[in-house]
Amino acid sequence: MSENKEADLTAANTENKAAKKKRVFSGVQPTGRLVLGNYLGAVKNWVPMQDENECCFCVVDQHSITVRQDPKELRQRCLDFLTLYIACGLDPDKSLIYFQSHVPAHAQLAWVLNCYTYMGELSRMTQFKEKSLKHQDNINAGLFTYPVLMAADILLYQTDLVPVGIDQKQHLEIAQIIAKRFNGAYGDVFRIPEAIIPKVGAKIMSLQDPTSKMSKSDVNPKAYIAVLDEPDTIIKKMKSAVTDSDGKVEYGDGKDGINNLLTIYSVATGESIESTQARFANLGYGDFKMQVAEAVVELLRPVREKYYDLKKNEDYVKSVYTKSADVANKIAGRTMDKVYKKIGFIAR
Repeated sequence: MSENKEADLTAANTENKAAKKKRVFSGVQPTGRLVLGNYLGAVKNWVPMQDENECCFCVVDQHSITVRQDPKELRQRCLDFLTLYIACGLDPDKSLIYFQSHVPAHAQLAWVLNCYTYMGELSRMTQFKEKSLKHQDNINAGLFTYPVLMAADILLYQTDLVPVGIDQKQHLEIAQIIAKRFNGAYGDVFRIPEAIIPKVGAKIMSLQDPTSKMSKSDVNPKAYIAVLDEPDTIIKKMKSAVTDSDGKVEYGDGKDGINNLLTIYSVATGESIESTQARFANLGYGDFKMQVAEAVVELLRPVREKYYDLKKNEDYVKSVYTKSADVANKIAGRTMDKVYKKIGFIAR
């Protein structure tokens, strides 16, 4: 076989392998602080996906401004979140890691998709109802159309798989509806994305109100564990975690606090809920909380160390999000060209 033919075959095989990979998209809002719930429910699950898929992970900064932000603080949080992405194990050589606002096509596609989304669909969104109650002085149009921007985020990259928490499943469902509606009108334009919901740890609950999701925007710092919390802080917060008066470390109805701690320990260590429950069956709540705290401390230790190393090399972090945004813009541009052509806009 000639060298040229061998090179052609090698290139073809590489292309075929790449074609078989599925594209993954996900992101986190840079509001509050990245917490244990975000890490266990989302970012930690992204890491193994990088080996088998083409992954796009962005800091969805445009979503964050539905609530008023301090510009200086927002800029710093955006950098912190993206740096934490890398510290948590996202690999710039395998994935695109960038800021949503650095790819203008997110907003461009969102406007087009707004025109293919119905008011009734958006008014049924649970998150809109919840945020409207929390921010009654600022119920803006962006808050209402938030799911359309999220749909644009996903559909822009011809995404196959979207890792989401249970609370975000409704938003993915409306993205599927919008994509099918657009495809029904114009042909095969968007891939229909599928959800990936982790079986364990998809929804980590508040340490102070275990009936509610752990939130990075919670006003009570005891309610969450931040990824960058120091070990002593983690132990103190875990000691104050709400449990019950039953005194039994077992998973069951009416035991939301214990269920949450068992889930945290299980996901942090990789041990099953059943095995974890058996391990701590004869342990008091105080000792059990300490074991959970120590597991979390050890889980987050390498992340925290890597983060502070990266903070010393801001030029490297900038190179990551700049190069990733360049590639993301090219992928997004292909989708926008197709969308604009289909709806009748003049080609650029």
